[in-house]
Amino acid sequence: MRKILILALFVLCAVILKAEGIEFFHGTWEEAMEEAKKQEKLLFVDAYAVWCGPCKRMAKNIFPLKEVGEFYNKNFINVKLDYEKVEADGFRKDYPVSAFPTLYYIDYTGEAVHVQKGAQDAEGFIQLGKLALSKVDRTGDYVEEYEKGNRDPKLVYNYVKALNQAGKPSLKIANNYLRDADMSVEQNLKILYISTTEADSRLFDKLVEHRKAIGKIYSDEEVDDKIEVACFKTIGKAVEFQLDMLHQEAIGKMKTHVPDRAKKFATQADMLYYQGLGKVANYVSACKVFAKKYVKKDAEKLNALAEAMKAAFPLDKSVLKEADKIAKKASKLKKA
Repeated sequence: MRKILILALFVLCAVILKAEGIEFFHGTWEEAMEEAKKQEKLLFVDAYAVWCGPCKRMAKNIFPLKEVGEFYNKNFINVKLDYEKVEADGFRKDYPVSAFPTLYYIDYTGEAVHVQKGAQDAEGFIQLGKLALSKVDRTGDYVEEYEKGNRDPKLVYNYVKALNQAGKPSLKIANNYLRDADMSVEQNLKILYISTTEADSRLFDKLVEHRKAIGKIYSDEEVDDKIEVACFKTIGKAVEFQLDMLHQEAIGKMKTHVPDRAKKFATQADMLYYQGLGKVANYVSACKVFAKKYVKKDAEKLNALAEAMKAAFPLDKSVLKEADKIAKKASKLKKA
């Protein structure tokens, strides 16, 4: 069930998120390290060679994906290094490479927290990033002060951020802090923003209550994205617990809070929900609507949808039949 859910989310996020692939840092390695320290992020480094086939495939097929860009741009300072050029000399001394591509995940302290050789698909690449993030646990920098009773907004923000990055639960801390917090304080609004992960939560309701103020710190589009991702997370819970109530709640909250995206979201949510519950007829119906209304002129997205359908129900004839129809439409578009 969980693998199905992850696969579906990749397909869905590919068409809803606004980032157009990974944004790579332009500057020296030393400048990239400084930027990572400033933003308290890890660095992702693609160590490649121009003649490397797998490197080219990742650059062409994986790095430009919207879901990949959204994840990596949010969590890393991203660097591309042609390992055979002089610009890589300083990096090469400290981080050796024996195969291409080599994917480095490096803390701003200089520690390589994870190294992976070889090209990855989108899901594997994102999971690698999550693994690297989980290996950097900065919660120890804040937990002692927090347990002593320090509730300075900046400390709480950094503590929640560190917990999220390390994959540790932060919901209780965020809820306890924000229950009576002064929401005219900018740092408190930031805590609310980074803490909101699900639509079926008190934090979500508080986020939309203060969205105008939060939109002055982040962009309105970022707030809309936050709401949409939270609604998709609730769809995931609807699948996990087989609760149509949560399914409908997420759709309703999108309609209320991000109405210009609501119809597309509802179709995507149906695809995810019915796939997770194994309701084939409903799933196929939602996929047909999605293909016809939202990706009918995009060959790549039609192909991605067809492949996802086949992966979701590889033995179901009705799904395979519809997936083949969608794939044929994609082929005609490519030839046109």
